[in-house]
Amino acid sequence: MKNALLFLLLGVSSAVPAVSAVPAVVPCKVKVVDRENGWPVPLVFLTTTHGQVYVTDNAGVAAIDSPELFGRETWFSVSSHGYGMKKDGFGNAGFRFVPQPGAERVVKIERRQIAKRLGRIGGAGLFAESQKCGEWLKAKESGEFGRDSVQTALYKGRVFWLWGDTNMQNYPLGIFNTTAATTPAPAFANPVPPIDPPYRQIVNEKGRVRGVIKAQGSGPIWIFGLVNVKDARGREHLCGGWSQIKEFCTPEKNGLCEWDDAAQEFKVVKTVWTRSAEEPKAPRIPDCTVCRYKDKSGRKWLLFGNPFPFLRVPDSYEAYLDPKTWEKVEPPKEIRARDGSKIVSAAGQMVWSPYRRKYVAILQQKFGKPSGFGEVWYVEGDSPYGPWKDAVKVVTHDNYTFYNPVIHTEGTDPKSSVLLFEGTYTSSFADKPVKTPRWDYTQVLYRLDLDDPALTASSSR
Repeated sequence: MKNALLFLLLGVSSAVPAVSAVPAVVPCKVKVVDRENGWPVPLVFLTTTHGQVYVTDNAGVAAIDSPELFGRETWFSVSSHGYGMKKDGFGNAGFRFVPQPGAERVVKIERRQIAKRLGRIGGAGLFAESQKCGEWLKAKESGEFGRDSVQTALYKGRVFWLWGDTNMQNYPLGIFNTTAATTPAPAFANPVPPIDPPYRQIVNEKGRVRGVIKAQGSGPIWIFGLVNVKDARGREHLCGGWSQIKEFCTPEKNGLCEWDDAAQEFKVVKTVWTRSAEEPKAPRIPDCTVCRYKDKSGRKWLLFGNPFPFLRVPDSYEAYLDPKTWEKVEPPKEIRARDGSKIVSAAGQMVWSPYRRKYVAILQQKFGKPSGFGEVWYVEGDSPYGPWKDAVKVVTHDNYTFYNPVIHTEGTDPKSSVLLFEGTYTSSFADKPVKTPRWDYTQVLYRLDLDDPALTASSSR
C-alpha cells in the first residue's frame, strides 16, 4: 500500500510540466538632468506607488528593472536633496510613463540650491545603474564601500588624498588606520558631471586598499590637518596631526606624523599628548583644515581651523615640529547670515580665493534646518580672522548629514571662478533616516560658481 501510494505521488509529480525559464530583464533607462544646463543629476530618488526606490548614479541614470512595471503606465515620485520638480494639485512631484525594456526616458528637474552636485567620489558602484544599461562598463572598482572625512594636499606634483575610517567589501568593520590615494593635479580638470575620480589607491601586496599609519594604541587612528610644508632647504614634507581614538570621537593620544615615500606610510614623528590624570584634556595641535596666510609684515603662517583659525604656526617644517612656535587663535563662535540670523559652524575649511580676492569659507552648520548637520554655507571675509558676515546657504539636505566639508584648490587655475568642495554624506546624526544604498558614508562633490549672482544678490533662491 505504501509503495503504491509512493508510486502514485511520483506519477503525479512527474506529470507536472517544467517551469519555463524567466527571460533576463533588459532595464529601461531613466536619465535625470538639470533643466538649467542639461547636466546629469546624481542622487535623485525615483519611487513607485508600491515603494520601489531607484537612485540615480553619477551619470544621472536609474535602471528600471522591475518586471511588474513594464508595459504599464507607472508613476514615479521624484525627490532629491537640493533639487526637485513642481508639485501637482494633490501635492505630488513626479512623472508617469510606460517603462519598456531597452527604452529610455529623460526627466528634467530644477536645482533649488546654489551649489551644483557633481557626483559621488567614494564608495562602490559610481556608475552601477548605467552599467545595467550597458554604459560606463570600464569604470573601475576599488573595493572600498565607503569612507570618512577626506583631507587633501598637493605633494610632489600630485594631489594626495587621505580618508578616515573605511568600509570594505570583504568585511563590514573595514579599515580604521587611514586610507590614501593620489591623483593628477587638479583631480577634476573639467568639473562637469559625470565624474569618475582618477584615484591611484595605496594598496597592499594583494592589491587591496590598506591603512597607511600604524595604530598607537587601540581604536581608530585619524589624521587631519594634512599639509605640505617645506624645510630650510626647500624640501617638501607631507605632514598631519594624528589622534588615537579610544572612545567615540575622544582622543587618547595625539601628535604629528609625516609621509614616508619609501615605506608608503605615515610615520609618527612626535607624540604631543597622552591622556593622564594630570592632563585629561587634549591640547590643540595642527589638525582639522589648513589655510596659508601672509600677514602685513610679510610673515607666512599656516592657519589651522575648522573652518576659522584656532592655531597658527610659522610656515616652515622646523616650526611645524616645534610646539613652542604654535600660537592659539580665538575663532568666532558664530557668524551672521545674509538675513541677519546666527549661524553656528560645526566644521569646514577656509581658503584664499584669487578670483574673489577674499578669504572664503565653506562650513557645515550645527543644528541647521531642515537637516541638523546637513546644511552647508558659503561666507567671505577680508581677513582670515574676520569679520565673517552675509553667509549664504549653498547646499541643503532633507534629514541627512553632510559633514567635514573641505575645499579643493590643489593645482587648480587661480583665475577660475569654480570652487569645488566635498564632504561625507551619511545617515549618522540624522533623525532615523533611511540609508541611501551605495551612497551612505561616502564622499559627495559639489561645484560652486563664484560668479553666480545668488552669492551676491540680496537673497538666495
